[in-house]
Amino acid sequence: MTAVDGELLTVNEVASLFRVPTSWVYERCREGATNPLPHLKLGKYLRFSKSDLLEYMENLRRGDSKKPDRKA
Repeated sequence: MTAVDGELLTVNEVASLFRVPTSWVYERCREGATNPLPHLKLGKYLRFSKSDLLEYMENLRRGDSKKPDRKA
């Protein structure tokens, strides 16, 4: 996650972007999750770089077996 991209999304915004429940987002951010979402933890708050999430989705679309880097 780069500071330059600037746009940090909340859990609700990520759920809306992916069209999934917020519980799905939280599950993908838990320790030991399969194919975890790239995220940043600020205290008790999770934040997500939109560019990292778009890269994550592109990797899934291509069927990459390489998991995106997890940033916690």
